[in-house]
Amino acid sequence: MAASAPRLQVRSIALVGKYQSRSLRTPLTQIAAFAAQRGLAVLVERNTAESNGIDGLRHASLEEISTQADLAVVIGGDGTLLNVARGLVRSQIALVGINQGRVGFLTDIALASMLAALADILDGKYIEEQRMLLQSRVERDGAVVEQACAFNDVVVSKGSTGRIIEFDVMIDAQPVYSQRSDGIVVATPTGSTAYALSAGGPILYPDLRALVVVPICQHTMAIRPMVLGAQQAIEIELTNDSWSKARVVCDGQQSLPLEIGDRVLIRARERPLRLIHPAGYDYFELLRTKLHWGG
Repeated sequence: MAASAPRLQVRSIALVGKYQSRSLRTPLTQIAAFAAQRGLAVLVERNTAESNGIDGLRHASLEEISTQADLAVVIGGDGTLLNVARGLVRSQIALVGINQGRVGFLTDIALASMLAALADILDGKYIEEQRMLLQSRVERDGAVVEQACAFNDVVVSKGSTGRIIEFDVMIDAQPVYSQRSDGIVVATPTGSTAYALSAGGPILYPDLRALVVVPICQHTMAIRPMVLGAQQAIEIELTNDSWSKARVVCDGQQSLPLEIGDRVLIRARERPLRLIHPAGYDYFELLRTKLHWGG
C-alpha cells in the first residue's frame, strides 16, 4: 500500500483531539514539545486547545489548519478521525491517527508509542495510503438541499422507528431494484469494515477504487451486496415512508431527514485522503486483531 504521492515535507503540524475531550492535555503537550524540538511549527485545533487548557501555542480552526499545516495528528478514536477528515477534505494535508478510542482501524498508533512513531514518520519511515471518499447530495423537487462527504459510508436509514422504508436504486441512471428494508449502506473500502460489514457486506482492501452497496435487514433475501467501480454513480430514491422517519447519514455523524421523492446521489470523490501509518503497518494483522480472527 505504499503511495506514489510525494514524500512528506513537514514544516508544521496540527494537533486535533476528540471533540470536547478534557483528558488530552498530557499527550498534546508532549507532542507539541517533541515537535518544537524538531524545529516544527505547531498549531492546535481551537476546540481541542480550549477543552484541554492548552496555552502558549497557536490555536487554529480546521480551515486554517487545512492551508497552514503539512501533517495533522489526530488523537481520539476512529470517529474523531472521520470527523477531522471531513473537515479537511478540501486540502491535501496528510493525517495520522493516535488511538484513544476502542476500535482503532484508522487511529492505529498507541498513546504509549506515539512519540517514537511520530519520530519515524518525520524521518521518512512510514506508509502512506490514498483512501477514497464519497460525495453525496440530496435533491428535493429538483433542488439540492444538502451536500456532504463521507470517509466510511453514506446510509439511507429508516430512522428511529421500527418500520421499514421503500426505495428505488439506480446505478449510472439505470434501474437496478426496488427494495423494502431498514435501509441501505454505500461504503468506501475503508467503510467496508464498519456498518457495511455488520450488515453482511464484504471487506474491501483499502486502496481499491471501489464501492460496496449493502442492504440493511431487507424484506426479501433476493437482493445481495454488490461491489461497484468507483466511477459509478448511485442514486437512491425514497418512494414510501408512510410510517417511518427516514434519514440519510454520513459516517454516522451528519444526518438529514428525508421526504418521499427525495433522491440521494452518491459517487466517489475525485481527490482521495492521505492517511499515514507507521512503518511495519500490516492491514491483515489489523483485521486479525480487531476482528478477533484466529486463536
